[in-house]
Amino acid sequence: MKRKITLKQIARELEVSISTVSKALKDSDEISKDTKQKVKAFAKLYNYRPNTIALSLKNRKTKNIGVVIPDIVHHFFTTVFRGIEKYANEHGYNVVVCVSDESYEKEVFNMELLANGSIDGFIMSVSAETQQKNDFSHLKEVMEQGFPLVLFDRVIDEINCDKVVMNDERIAYDATAKMLAEGKKKIALVTTESYFNVSEKRAEGYKRALLDHGAEYDKDLTLVLPFKGIEESYIETFVENQNFDGVLCVNEIFAVLFMAATQKKGLRVPEDVSVIGFTDGLLSRYSTPTLTTVAQHGERMGERAAEMLIEKLENEIGFDEEEVYRTEIIEATLIERGSTINK
Repeated sequence: MKRKITLKQIARELEVSISTVSKALKDSDEISKDTKQKVKAFAKLYNYRPNTIALSLKNRKTKNIGVVIPDIVHHFFTTVFRGIEKYANEHGYNVVVCVSDESYEKEVFNMELLANGSIDGFIMSVSAETQQKNDFSHLKEVMEQGFPLVLFDRVIDEINCDKVVMNDERIAYDATAKMLAEGKKKIALVTTESYFNVSEKRAEGYKRALLDHGAEYDKDLTLVLPFKGIEESYIETFVENQNFDGVLCVNEIFAVLFMAATQKKGLRVPEDVSVIGFTDGLLSRYSTPTLTTVAQHGERMGERAAEMLIEKLENEIGFDEEEVYRTEIIEATLIERGSTINK
């Protein structure tokens, strides 16, 4: 049996957006007559039919929420999921979780699987490969099918939906400023590729703090690590070849590895080198010395994301009302421990 053509495939073949195809098939006045004729002719040629089974299932409330996260091992995503599940369960909803494992293809598959009548709406943080590819058509498609979407942490500016984020730039600024106040002058940054929007914002906060406090920004003091397959040798080589007295790491794994490499070189933490990381997990609390870290309050972020989605699900807007989207900011806090000098 020939596979049925989808809205996404029609859009790709005709080099238009999925939204344009959907509106053209509905004879929307927003679409030009020529485009409508072209889309309808193509759909007829390839025998396009809406997935009426999925649509009928969608119109029947499941009381299930689909959650797609990049990584289940990372402490931050675990706490966010805990917050989502806690709030959802308290309000009569179940949670179905899928892990993209930082893969674009797996993320798309998970969303298509859940959208086929399994859930009422989505909460998600996009994968590394999705950000790298800069292809968000699968997110737009589920929204066009009528599924509310809430993005958290790793959000996409191009997608109009509810979002929950952290004040990444501000807290990175504060963490860098703390080390400058200790008298540190050459502060390094250990980060990931710039397509991670959270890492980019943290880098911006780091740079701004240096400039505001009269410290020099040295691009050689930025170490960019891959998001998968962390090589400790990268960190050890950086530590051996660079002169620094402080470091800001965008996650706690980088921070603990960097601290170990620093101590291996014979430097003392925090006397010679101050270290601050993100994510207040077990590694931060049981490292030697204990790690000064940014608490991201993942559980609070998860609860807020679930609240925003359930509010959308239970207060559906009418056809004549305009959709309103919000971005909520969770304020992170700096927890001072043994890897920095308390002043």
